[in-house]
Order: sequence, then structure tokens, then C-alpha cells
Amino acid sequence: MQFLVPHLFPSARLLEAAAQNLRLPALQTLLARGTRQSCPSDGVEAALCNALGIARQQDWPLAPITLAADGGEAGNAYWLRADPVHLRVMRDRIVLAGSDILSLTREEADALADALHQHFGDSLNPLPLHPHRWYLRFSEAPHLTTTPPSLALGCDIDPLQPRGEDAMRFRVMLNEAQMLLHEHPVNQAREARGELPVNSLWLWGGGRQPADCATPVPLYASNTEALALAGFCNAIRVQALPARLDAPMLASDGITLLDSLTHAGQAGDAYSWRNALSELEQAWFVPLLDMLRKTGPQGVRLLDPISGKALHLEARDAWKIWRRPRGLFSMLS
Repeated sequence: MQFLVPHLFPSARLLEAAAQNLRLPALQTLLARGTRQSCPSDGVEAALCNALGIARQQDWPLAPITLAADGGEAGNAYWLRADPVHLRVMRDRIVLAGSDILSLTREEADALADALHQHFGDSLNPLPLHPHRWYLRFSEAPHLTTTPPSLALGCDIDPLQPRGEDAMRFRVMLNEAQMLLHEHPVNQAREARGELPVNSLWLWGGGRQPADCATPVPLYASNTEALALAGFCNAIRVQALPARLDAPMLASDGITLLDSLTHAGQAGDAYSWRNALSELEQAWFVPLLDMLRKTGPQGVRLLDPISGKALHLEARDAWKIWRRPRGLFSMLS
């Protein structure tokens, strides 16, 4: 069983604020008895694709897969996600805030996308199949590599901009789009109501629809992209994320996405991260410790695909009582 737990090993700044006087005996025991490892830090999207046997193209090809889940037809075209976002201007940087905090309506999304099409023509013609998920279609793939939201949200966008031979062309276009969006009546009305405006698009997930999915394994998740990937991989048994870990689930050779730390980790919100981790302790880490000796030969892995840190646990680790837990700050650093 693989548990993807983004932001389990957070930044030192967040951890220092959140870990004071926080005691999570089960997690601390697991950290003490397991083996720390490294894992790719390419984001949640990459970790899911890797686990499900979907190969990377220029990007991890989430765009054509979520397009199909949203009712579109990928065909042979190359697709990019072009999600409406809010860029927050800070004192010394510009930080990405995702589309999920915007609460866009269908009418707002359609009006903004249509304005971009009217201005740019086919050069920038977003298809808003979902208010928060927009798509760009290309007959030929642009030379572009992008950064997925799981790595970009809450971060300074400067080093995360599109890269490649065509990157400058897209940056110029997006800068112009930002000025158009700033003046649009939809955004002016949103700001008058005290809501955040849509002031840019975030490009990511480019690719053509993959031929197939190679790894039919159970997937437990509630994340939109994860469910779209599972729908693409027809052989996968998709399960709703249960309230807590149970023995049959632990015995399966599956993937579980525990993403309740994500919003707090991206926002640097120590209080919410602390509360979410305490909930994971009771629902997941306590039963995992209780059932550790019953795990199969492959053991269990807790992977944080944001930090690139992981923990490998085997049945024999249940007996390593001489490995004493330390403070949470030192064990998650």
C-alpha cells in the first residue's frame, strides 16, 4: 500500500510554528521505527501518474485525461490546462492562489473565456468545460514544459513559469491576458462584491491522450484529478476515501491519497496544518501502527511528493521498540 500524503514533511518555517507542544504518539512511533527514504518531488499529479503507469510526455498529461472526465473529446490533439487563477501580489513576489478559492460560476467562466477568445482568436481560446478547469487545444504540441498546481499553489510564480522554446510567446500572451482580465466587467463586479478577481491563467498538464493505463490497482481518493485518472484507467477499482484505515484496505496493493494537509501546507497555515495532522493521527496513523505487523511483504510507504521525502514501513518494524520516538519537529525535518 502506498499513501500519498502531500505536505507531511512541510517547510521548516511551517513545521517550527506548527509542531510546538504537538504530540502524535502513533505518527512519532512510525517515524522512529520506519526507514526514511527519498522520493520524487514532482508533485501529486506526477506521483499519481507514476503509480498508475501513465508516462510523462512534455508534462504529465493530465489535461487530456481531465478533459475527457469533464465531457470533452481529446482526439489526437495536444491539450493544455489553462485554469483561471488569482495571482496575489506580495511585497517582493507574486504568489499563485488556485481556482478553487474563486468560486466561479458557469456564467462568469464563459464570459471571461469568450473575452479572451475575442481578443486573441485561436491563439488563446480557452474551453471552459468546468468553471475551474479550462483547456487549450493545439494540433501541434508547443515546446513548453509547465509546473502543476500541487507544486505551484502558494508559491512565488517567478521560477515556476512555463519553460521551453515557446515559453516567451506564452508569457507575452498571458501578460496581455492579465490586463484584459483586469478590466473585464465580471472581475469588476467580483471585486465590488469583495470577491477575488480572476487575473491570470495557469498553464499545466500538457499532452496528448495516453494510449492506455498499465497498472490496475485500487485507488482511494476524493481529489478531482485523481478520480479523472482512475476513470481513464478503466481497470482500476476506484474507492471513496474512507473515514479511517481498516485491515482490508491495508492488505490491498493500492494507492491512497490523503490530501487533507494540502491547503494548509500551501498557505503556510500552521494552525490548520496542525489540526489536519492531528485528524490524520486518529484516523490513519493510529490504526496503521496497530496493524503494522500484519502488512504484506512489500510493506507500506508514506510518500510526500512535494518535499521528496518518504517513510517505508515493514511488518518487522512493529517490534523495533528500541527505536524511541523523538520530538515531532526533529522527526519531520
